Amino acid sequence: MEVEKEHVYVNPTELENLSDAPFSGDEENGGSEERKTEINGNWIPATSITEAKINAKAKRRLRKNSSRDSGRGDSVSDNGETLKIGVVVPTSPKGKLLDRRSRSGKGRGLPKKGGAGGKGVWGTPGQVYDVEEVDIKDPNYDDDQENCIYETVVLPLDERAFEKTLTPIIQEYFEHGDTNEVSEMLKDLNLGEMKYSVPVLAVSLALEGKASHREMTSKLISDLCGTVVSKTDVEKSFDRLLKELPELVLDSPRAPQLVGQFIARAVGDGILSSTYIDGYKGTVDCVQARAALDRATVLLSMTKGGKRIDNVWGSGGGQQSVKHLVKEIDMLLKEYLLSGDVLEAERCLQELEVPHFHHELVYEAVVMVLESTGEKTFKMILDLLKSLWRSSVITMDQMKRGYERVYCEIPDINLDVPHSYSVLERFVEECFQAGIISKPLRDLCPSRGRKRFVSEGDGGRLKLESY
Repeated sequence: MEVEKEHVYVNPTELENLSDAPFSGDEENGGSEERKTEINGNWIPATSITEAKINAKAKRRLRKNSSRDSGRGDSVSDNGETLKIGVVVPTSPKGKLLDRRSRSGKGRGLPKKGGAGGKGVWGTPGQVYDVEEVDIKDPNYDDDQENCIYETVVLPLDERAFEKTLTPIIQEYFEHGDTNEVSEMLKDLNLGEMKYSVPVLAVSLALEGKASHREMTSKLISDLCGTVVSKTDVEKSFDRLLKELPELVLDSPRAPQLVGQFIARAVGDGILSSTYIDGYKGTVDCVQARAALDRATVLLSMTKGGKRIDNVWGSGGGQQSVKHLVKEIDMLLKEYLLSGDVLEAERCLQELEVPHFHHELVYEAVVMVLESTGEKTFKMILDLLKSLWRSSVITMDQMKRGYERVYCEIPDINLDVPHSYSVLERFVEECFQAGIISKPLRDLCPSRGRKRFVSEGDGGRLKLESY
């Protein structure tokens, strides 16, 4: 008996509603017969339709996510779903919060603005921006806008800001001594009408400093003239200094003499007119200003033909040769022995600015005592060393080095001065009693062994040392 095959017609809409299970109920129960379906006149097994549905769904997901997750190390599982390596699955609640992709699902996943967007990005790599043309039809367009030049405007310094700004510059100059650096720093400032105050401030600070600072100030004013300040500004600055001398004397009692030396040095350097002093003759009522002008006149009269006064301040400590320092110290001691002014000798020693060379003064002073024949030099040198020690002008190390030099050279000195050993022992003992030297330094003092002079009939008595 022939069994006619049953023909089943399946619509496409019904195909979408098929169950995801690949087998029917009979096949699940162990049936081995495969069920077929006719679509558009073709017989297709039901399992093939189900597999096609699954593959189509997987492809749609893959196309949707491939553009977004390209380059992120994604992989596709066996069932067609993409798996992210090291990233939380977006379908999880936590993954949805961390997912930064668009919720709308639009876009192809390409970089925003072609890679030209983002924080700190000025455009795509290699992009060159052209000059933006001005739109004439712009309501805010201005005809003068194209000819406008933009410059950095530095406001001129007032008196308070001027002193606050320039004081550190000049004080640093006293340390490094580079006039070019000061000139460059002043050019960056808008001094305005305060240019003439630059020499005024420099001289005012130098009056309270050392002799080397005053020498550096004279060089600074000479180098700044013509670049930062003019000769007119220099004359105006010295006019102001002469006018402010009564106030400067309160802080620096020697201000009139020092300002006079500054004026003489400026005239010698050619930055101040030689007729500057003549313009004040008979017109100065201030005592301090008159003293300053008289000092400048005396210094200029000592030069022949208006030569430069290079040594008006002397040479700085580190700039002096040893030969010159020895000569200066020798003159200092000789002037002290004539005048007896301890304070003046102390001031002259400090102006030399060679604290590392004070042992030379100790050495020369002790040698003078050994070469002297009277008690006057002995007492005056003792008073001088006592004063320099108590005022801490000469340190313990310099005092020790000076005495040790005498101890080492006493044999040679004794050749010219026969009584040098006995005089040295006495002087060292007096210095120890005055607290100038320590006991170990006193014990180091060399002594000459006394000779015995024995003659017949003296009973073996020891005669005193005689020369």
